[in-house]
Amino acid sequence: MNDMSNTGRGKLPSSEDVALIQKFLNDTTLFLGPDPEIMQNHDLMPRSADEEAAIATSCDAHTIAKIRDRIQSGCDEGYEMVEQMGAAPGAKWGDVITGVYSASGDLAIASAGGVLIFSALVHHPIKFIIKNWMNDPTVGVREGDGFIHNDSRYGNVHNTDQSMILPIFHEGRLVCWVASTVHEGENGAIEPGGMPSMAESPSDEGLKMSPFKVVENYQIKRDILTFLQNSVREPKLQYEDMKVKLFACLRIKQRLEETLKTDGADALISTLRLTMENVRAEVKRRISQWPDMTVRTYIIQDSTLRENCVVKINCKLTKTGDRLIFDFRGSAPEFTNRATNTIVAGLKGMLAQVFLCYVWPDLPRGQAAFAPIEVITDPHSIVNCSYDAPNSQSLMSIFTGFTAGQHAVAKFLYSCPEKFTKVHAPTFNMINTFIWGGVSQHGETLGNLCADLNGMGAGATIDRDGEHALAPIFATMADIGEQELNEEEVPFLQLVSKKMTRDAIAPGKYRGGQGYTMMVATKDSEQWGFMTTAQGAKIPPLQGLFGGYACGTYPLSKVQGVDVYDVLMNTPEKFKHSIEEIMNEQPFEGASYTTHHMGMGFEISKRGELFMISQGAGAGYGDLLERDPTSVIKDIEDGLMSPEVAARLYKVVFDPVTLAIDETATAEARAAERKARIARSTPYSEFVKSWSKPTPPSHLQYFGAWGDDVSVLYMGSPETTRDAATPRPNYMAHPKDVRIAELEVRLAALGGMGGEKQ
Repeated sequence: MNDMSNTGRGKLPSSEDVALIQKFLNDTTLFLGPDPEIMQNHDLMPRSADEEAAIATSCDAHTIAKIRDRIQSGCDEGYEMVEQMGAAPGAKWGDVITGVYSASGDLAIASAGGVLIFSALVHHPIKFIIKNWMNDPTVGVREGDGFIHNDSRYGNVHNTDQSMILPIFHEGRLVCWVASTVHEGENGAIEPGGMPSMAESPSDEGLKMSPFKVVENYQIKRDILTFLQNSVREPKLQYEDMKVKLFACLRIKQRLEETLKTDGADALISTLRLTMENVRAEVKRRISQWPDMTVRTYIIQDSTLRENCVVKINCKLTKTGDRLIFDFRGSAPEFTNRATNTIVAGLKGMLAQVFLCYVWPDLPRGQAAFAPIEVITDPHSIVNCSYDAPNSQSLMSIFTGFTAGQHAVAKFLYSCPEKFTKVHAPTFNMINTFIWGGVSQHGETLGNLCADLNGMGAGATIDRDGEHALAPIFATMADIGEQELNEEEVPFLQLVSKKMTRDAIAPGKYRGGQGYTMMVATKDSEQWGFMTTAQGAKIPPLQGLFGGYACGTYPLSKVQGVDVYDVLMNTPEKFKHSIEEIMNEQPFEGASYTTHHMGMGFEISKRGELFMISQGAGAGYGDLLERDPTSVIKDIEDGLMSPEVAARLYKVVFDPVTLAIDETATAEARAAERKARIARSTPYSEFVKSWSKPTPPSHLQYFGAWGDDVSVLYMGSPETTRDAATPRPNYMAHPKDVRIAELEVRLAALGGMGGEKQ
């Protein structure tokens, strides 16, 4: 039997041969791609022997608190350096973070301001460096080295973010790492500005820097710098901000060295480790106070930025004991040739942001705040895409994933006896801003974005209205920028900037904070264009809380065939300062007025053409009919809401001239509406019979699970599905091909096409 089984196979290799083959394979690795073992793990690394020894000798609570405060101040100082000296809009307006990492690569302490999503991301590239370059004779990790990185597949949000990473040694011993990360914008992608919505593969997304050495002896290597500059549209920006991030890291290094001189390496190592362990333990303690239950929610994306469709982000949040599990199974499958996917690390980063900003803002900023929380996803889903799918617009998925998490967490916080923040309805979550590029009035090639994305409307809370255009969900202490400074560098004006958009509200007992209108028009260049990358023109991208409503929808509006600068010079009375007036009144004769979804690929603009969008409002909290009538009138007086909309939504009766409230009539109107609600209602069992359908409607391109069954994912139609656990490609037709096919059908119906193809 054995002889027969070996027939034709030849002699089996000896153990020496096997060892030789294995050595060859180990020595000739073809490609060090993203490491799944690193990328799937967001927990803390086990204690190292160095950390055990340090904690045994240096664990005094007062010393640890002192050192932690000094490190925190150093990180904040580095953050302010980047913000003050950075060239990119993201650097100037707070899309930045700095941090100190343990020798094993875990983020222990980050700057108080900035993009805390990086708290659960930038440890991945450091761990890649430790695993692959530390003992590699061709690379190595030495004092004076610095590494750069931007590829999200190795640990980042998207390729427009760049990190500078430095190891910190003391007497030849690696004690920690420091890093600075900035949204740089331009990265040489298929469209200018760094976030190409037209990307159909990772090859369209520009620079994809795995972690590699770019600094030696604290000097940027000029050969590699030249390569990077040659790969982007803004070589000056690439150089300047690499220097800024490097010197911010060096400033934090200086502060760490001061601590090392006064307290020693063991005290520093112990502080970093115990800070993380204490935060992790405190998170588990706080979770244990939450009620044991499950909350289900979902958020809908209404486009891929290229076509309208219905894309589900599905979330089930379960708490048992001290375990908290986010289950995103049932979310849409990845779009194999669309850029709105995210790797799972990006999703985890945004969920960490929920806790660091909106749930437990008192905790030290670091990786440990999310380390014990579990996340489950389907493979190759839009929130856990494969490395073959583009993800330059991952914000579309991680932001809606953030909102699903924020919406679910609020249900737990409401019932939790110990709260560290007020229960908070979801904040607006889309990057409603203009990305731009081309040749400036100074003859320079540029590509980046406006900082208007930083003005997202805040959600209402349990006892007050949301703040207007407060801050983005991904950062604290970020700014919306000074347009006048921007206009010194770019050839367009914001003719309307930071004006509150009337009736763009999310009503409730407490209404959401509102966003603002932006109108831009190119002026001093014939080679300049805009793009937008957002969703929410058809379906709101968030949900209200406890009876409050979501925000409205926000389409992109364009007025072409007009030069508004001529209008402003000759007939200024025709110019209006709101999208509502311009699109309804159409004051410019002969111009074309169009609206469509918020995803617009890069489009060259002519002088004076108007591109108009609105920043969005946060979600409302509580029943509309419980809103104080005086607050309704104040919103009218402040221009946030029209009298007609106020009366219709809130059932408040008032004098149209004086706005004096008729208290009796208001009470009667609200009582009548409550009775009308009861009259309109049906028992749940009857409602489900008419409402619940076995499959998605055939006229919608629907993606994701339908109903409670998350094992089957729909891929655009009721007839096209896949098993959630069995990945397969999900390609979208090119919008031009779709349009051509539609026109061919129409032409054939009119008899304009013969039976033969030409």
